[in-house]
Amino acid sequence: MTLSAARVAASAEAPPTAERASERAPRRRSPKQRVKYALTIALFLLPSLVPLLAFIIGPMIAAAWTSLHSWNLIGPMKWVGLDNYRTLLTDPGTQQAFLHTVYYIVGYLPLVYIGGLALALALNAKLKGRALLRGVYFLPVVTSWVVVALVWRWLLNPSVGIVNWALSLIGIQGPGWYTDPAWSMPSIILASAWKDLGFVMVILLAGLQTINPDLYEAAEIDGAGWWRRLFSITLPMLSPSTFFVIVLSLINGFQVFDQVYVMTGGGPNNSSRVVVQEVYDLTFRYGQAGMASALSWLLFIVILIITLIQFRGQKRWVNYA
Repeated sequence: MTLSAARVAASAEAPPTAERASERAPRRRSPKQRVKYALTIALFLLPSLVPLLAFIIGPMIAAAWTSLHSWNLIGPMKWVGLDNYRTLLTDPGTQQAFLHTVYYIVGYLPLVYIGGLALALALNAKLKGRALLRGVYFLPVVTSWVVVALVWRWLLNPSVGIVNWALSLIGIQGPGWYTDPAWSMPSIILASAWKDLGFVMVILLAGLQTINPDLYEAAEIDGAGWWRRLFSITLPMLSPSTFFVIVLSLINGFQVFDQVYVMTGGGPNNSSRVVVQEVYDLTFRYGQAGMASALSWLLFIVILIITLIQFRGQKRWVNYA
């Protein structure tokens, strides 16, 4: 090899100099180029950005402004500052509505999760017609809440309902369900869990299908039974799906309204009155839009805090491996 050829080969193998590295480094954009780049991105995001601003961010800002006023939806607004918030925080009716909402969530969440998990485990097995069964169980999810609530009012009717009739066949006198203050909220919980079972089932079923079958085979060889495999493999590996279901169910639970309004109207004796119904009544029944907006923001703050706590605590039990 000649000297010139050796120099060429050495220069080719040598690491790039600072001059070459600077040539390869991306050039810094000028302020004008940055604005143009941001506008280009905004242009592509416009189809989703406009509805977000018009139907979510815009109404939230308007509600925050309204919450600082006294307004009956007709006359001019009157500035009251934080008086609406002070009134709500000391109002026994508002505290009761929050307690009823928490009661609903405490009863609804375990029921819908355990039921959805049981369906997911059953339909994850090799069964004939399981595709049809998945569709059947998911059908209530896409059904209108008004229809579901009316059907459950008929099923739980204390006089002519099928549920009490079936209980009477085995010698049990059925309760008054939605007509009884002690049973009105359990009635709503049953209807809500039945409707949402299919959604939870689909999410957990998708999580089950991502678990490596080799883990079950190894555990079975080691002598692990069904329950041992469930608690040592299935539930830990299913924790991301469980976390998603819990977060979404809690958010939806705090916003429960449709089934309450149709089945009980918040009664009897305000035994099933929840926060969103309080917002609805304050706005359209009592003409206190400012108070209703303040209550909406209080509910938003509660949901936000609980969601942040869940995201902060997920590191302790959610396994993304």
